[in-house]
Amino acid sequence: MVVVLAGVWAGVWWRGTAGDVGGIREALAGIAPPGGVSVGGPFSLVDPSGKTVSDADFRGRWMLVYFGYTFCPDVCPTELQAVAAGMELLGKQADLVAPIFITVDPVRDTPAAMGQYVKQFDDRLIGLTGNPEQIKAVTRAYRVYAAKSESTSGSAYLMDHSSFLYLMGPDGKLRNLFKAGTGGEELAQSIRARMSGT
Repeated sequence: MVVVLAGVWAGVWWRGTAGDVGGIREALAGIAPPGGVSVGGPFSLVDPSGKTVSDADFRGRWMLVYFGYTFCPDVCPTELQAVAAGMELLGKQADLVAPIFITVDPVRDTPAAMGQYVKQFDDRLIGLTGNPEQIKAVTRAYRVYAAKSESTSGSAYLMDHSSFLYLMGPDGKLRNLFKAGTGGEELAQSIRARMSGT
């Protein structure tokens, strides 16, 4: 499913870069995205304590953003483990990074549920949720694909969603895009390189 969704997301990049295949490949490999593509932007969400937070609250820090949901059976836990490993490997530089997990399933992912979930991976992880309109706005801004799986029903449904990690700079602009399966060591190395301006 992730491979299919990666193709969908790559299609968005394709349209945004007028067919720049090389640009897509570079973006998915964790290299700076092609010029002219807008990813990210203002958001207003809710943290585990019930406090409203916005993108402006993270200005001056790097944001490592992942979209998923707490009922995700495989991809989300794997990616959050990689984020936790990357943060550990960054050492002191991790203080400059805000690792953020934004739900694509606001109906089930309450602030409390998000708080409990992210702490299973790393105490530094920030779980954010919101009402359906807020989540729709932030997923649109980040060009995230998310939809309830047609193969499940009731309260035990699954969500189909794209799986990328977004590295946003201290100015809130996208600096790197990492595809699913990027390991903690590669994340740490890439983040260090971006911090040093290389």
